[in-house]
Amino acid sequence: MDYSQLLNNKVQELKPSGIRRFFDIANEMDHVISLSIGEPDFTTPWHVRQEGIESLRRGKTWYSPNRGFAELRSQISNYYARRFNVEYDPDSEILVSVGGSEAIDLCIRAIVQEGDEVLIPQPSFVCYEPMTVMADGKPVIIQTRAENEFRLTAQELEQAITPKTKLLILPFPNNPTGAVMRREHLEEIAGVLEKHNILVLSDEIYGELTYGKERHVSFADIKNMKERTIVVSGFSKAYAMTGWRLGYALGPHEVIDQMTKLHQYAIMSAPTMAQYAAIEALKHGDADIERMREEYDARRRLIVDGFNKMGLTCFEPEGAFYCFPSIQSSGKSSEQFCEELIYDQHVAIVPGTAFGECGEGFTRVSYSYSLKHIKEALERIDRFLEKLK
Repeated sequence: MDYSQLLNNKVQELKPSGIRRFFDIANEMDHVISLSIGEPDFTTPWHVRQEGIESLRRGKTWYSPNRGFAELRSQISNYYARRFNVEYDPDSEILVSVGGSEAIDLCIRAIVQEGDEVLIPQPSFVCYEPMTVMADGKPVIIQTRAENEFRLTAQELEQAITPKTKLLILPFPNNPTGAVMRREHLEEIAGVLEKHNILVLSDEIYGELTYGKERHVSFADIKNMKERTIVVSGFSKAYAMTGWRLGYALGPHEVIDQMTKLHQYAIMSAPTMAQYAAIEALKHGDADIERMREEYDARRRLIVDGFNKMGLTCFEPEGAFYCFPSIQSSGKSSEQFCEELIYDQHVAIVPGTAFGECGEGFTRVSYSYSLKHIKEALERIDRFLEKLK
């Protein structure tokens, strides 16, 4: 049977995730230190797990409403109001999804039609471009640059906009670079958007994980931007709840209504147990976020200092839990560097090109791992570099 004639051409043409390749290689080797996956090494806080367990003990295993439990939506609304200064109606402007990734997919499919252009700053998370393609949209890549600290500039945005532009994706705090858009930068972006009829998908999954005195600013908190912005976030990163698969979208009810229809037909509702656990996290989890954020900050300082000392220039990330060191001094491509490193020193990191072609010359390294693992990984990478001299 010729499956190539039966399968969707667009799916067949999609490239597999560049992140998973090195993760899979690492799983087949002994004594590997993997800094490749963006997953907290913390266990979900016990009081959150306990609430999920209690929901099972009480037999609360039925479907939830499509949009998610009313209590959870209310807690999400309260959380965004007190933490990010943006108010949303829990009855009409919030949708609970199966992870942030589903919310991103729903948003793109609810907005994008054939031929619509979607502006995607890169380097950025791997899902935006293929999801746009599957929605019959045209990805328009905006290359962010190290000299601008990997931020999207107003000039870059203005130059990329055409009459076909429908949606801008704002992936900040950024995976893989750790770049953050501060209020003044977001206001400059808003100044451009006010001249155009364009919606914004603001992926704020790492919003709780920023470092220094300035905390994350939601794009919806910028003047006149809430009405055109769909915020996507979730529980995976802030609360170490990756396996619970729970996210949410916040936005104008006109958009959330359409996203909800897609969610109804494709998913029905998010996992019940995870929703009960998430309610507990939002009510009593602020201290958990701060505890993990402080630990990530210590790891961040260690790993950035380590790369700079060994001659791999590393931009200082201000958010998320990734750094993006330049490996250009090695004389190797990103793919070559990572492949040789894993086989020679058993350290797994990800080529920058997994996040867009403009990631060439860089690698993504996650510091969502213990200080012990990071120290050992840095020593092994240093040995690898010595061999290259």
